Amino acid sequence: MKRCIECNFNFDTSLSKCPQCDFSPVVVDGFQAYAPESSHGGGGFKSHYFSVLSKLEDDNFWFRARNKLIVWALNKYSSGFKSFFEIGCGTGFVLSGVSKAFPDRGFSGSEIFTDGLKFAAARLPSVDFLQMDARDIPYSEEFDVVGAFDVLEHIEEDITVMKQVNMALKPGGVFLITVPQHKWLWSATDDYACHVRRYTAKDIHKKLISTGFDVVRSTSFVSSLLPAMVVSRFLQKKDPENIDATAELKLSAPLNYIFYLAMSIDIVLIKLGVNFPVGGSRIVVARKSTVLPET
Repeated sequence: MKRCIECNFNFDTSLSKCPQCDFSPVVVDGFQAYAPESSHGGGGFKSHYFSVLSKLEDDNFWFRARNKLIVWALNKYSSGFKSFFEIGCGTGFVLSGVSKAFPDRGFSGSEIFTDGLKFAAARLPSVDFLQMDARDIPYSEEFDVVGAFDVLEHIEEDITVMKQVNMALKPGGVFLITVPQHKWLWSATDDYACHVRRYTAKDIHKKLISTGFDVVRSTSFVSSLLPAMVVSRFLQKKDPENIDATAELKLSAPLNYIFYLAMSIDIVLIKLGVNFPVGGSRIVVARKSTVLPET
C-alpha cells in the first residue's frame, strides 16, 4: 500500500492521490517527487558524483563483486520475493544487476537526487523510479525486499530510516544492507563521499534489532583486500590535501582483475558459511519481525 506522507493514511498503490487529504507528489525532472526541496542538492552526497560513478561502475571490481554478493544473498535468503525496492539507488547499477538475475520480479527504486535518477531511468527504462527522502518512505507493507546499498552511512538519522523500511516491508520481509565498516578506516575518501559514520557490527545489529528486525546473516566482505585498504587510507591521512578520492575506483585493468578475483574468493567463502570478522564493508540480511507503532 501507499502511505500518505502528509496525513499518514494508507491507500491502494494504484492511486496517485491520497483519498483522505488529496495530497499527491509533484513532478520534478520527470519523476514523482515526495521531497522536492531536496531533489537538486543538499546533504549526504555530491550529486555531480553520479556522472563519475556511471562511467566507472560497469567495469570496477568493487561494484561488480558487490552485485554478485547481493544477488547471492537474495537467492539464499529471499528467493521467492516478488517485489524489490531500493532506497538510494543512485545510477541504478545494483537494480540493473538484480533485475537481470531475477527478470520475472517487480522492481522499483528511489533516490533523493534526481541527478542520479536520470542515469537510473536511462539504464532501466521499464523500472519505476521516484524521488524521496528515505526518512519518510511513502509505502506501508508493500515490498518483500528493501535494499540499501552503501546508503545508511550518508544519513544522520539512520534509525529513522530503519523504522521507515520496517513500515514499508510486508510481514517477514527482508531488509538487505551493505555499509562501510571499521571506524579506524576513516579517511579523506569518507569525507569526500559525505559519510557520517563507518559502522561496527555491534552498532548496526543493535540498531536493526531496536527497529523491529532479526539479524539473519551478517559478515564482513572486502576482507582479503583489507591490507590494501589500510595502506591506501594511511597514505591519505599522511597527505589529505593532495589526494584523489576516486583513485581507488580508477585502477589498471590487471589490478582491477586481481582485486575482483580476491573479492570473488571472499564471496565463495561467504557462500560456504564463513563470517569474516573484519573487512572494508559489511553485508547484513535482516528480517522484519515486529510492526512498529506509528509515530
